[in-house]
Amino acid sequence: MCRWMAYQGDAVYLESLLFEQEHSLIHQSLSAKKSEVTVNADGFGLGWYDEREEPGFYHEILPAWSDCNLKSLARHIKSGLFFAHVRASTGTATNRSNCHPFSYKNWLFMHNGQIGDYEDLRWQLDRLIPEYLYSERRGATDSEVIFLLLIANGLEENPEKAIATTISQILNLMEQKKITEPFRFTAILSNGSEMIAIRFASDDHAPSLYCKEFEKHIVIGSEPLDLSSDGWALIPQGHMARIKNNRYQVNPLPNLMKMTA
Repeated sequence: MCRWMAYQGDAVYLESLLFEQEHSLIHQSLSAKKSEVTVNADGFGLGWYDEREEPGFYHEILPAWSDCNLKSLARHIKSGLFFAHVRASTGTATNRSNCHPFSYKNWLFMHNGQIGDYEDLRWQLDRLIPEYLYSERRGATDSEVIFLLLIANGLEENPEKAIATTISQILNLMEQKKITEPFRFTAILSNGSEMIAIRFASDDHAPSLYCKEFEKHIVIGSEPLDLSSDGWALIPQGHMARIKNNRYQVNPLPNLMKMTA
């Protein structure tokens, strides 16, 4: 499983979160603590917001700990809202188009988890993507499909409804195909001013999601950034966290309580 983190608050240099924490994301890429997979070496990516409306991003297929360009970028890029992701592939190729985060207009999205037996559903899921969006499909991951379905289902107008509709579509297809492998979906998306994180699974094992408020910022991600985990709250399975102005609110996923374990 992948590891990711997101930050919102006063503008900081990315290196302060990616490299300088006791259990930073770069440390997690080598030694994850809350995952069955301890090493995440199948590429990584950054996404950040600055003065421009659309986010910047950087993808690379090298392991995050071995890319000198990442160290230089993180030392010089300063942002008040950014995403970072280290990838452990669940079957698709290691290339830049499959690295997170994914972007569309002013939105960023990244994901940890998988759609059970994705290859058996891939054709049907692709057919749910409207023609006007299909040209945005760059890679081959289930994560990118989920993001495009969120957009198609009204992410820009009503994120909660788009999330509920997309999860329901996927679960319904899995039921039709009699797929018993779980759908696990711990993800985050942002429009540049707000972040929305989701923790969902069709079984009892949604990938972990932790959040912590600091005085002038908030961090959310797959694992705490320190080994003691003091002050880090575990987002419950079947819930979403909306993050704005450095504070977060957790609510049950709409219309999905009967689907969560």
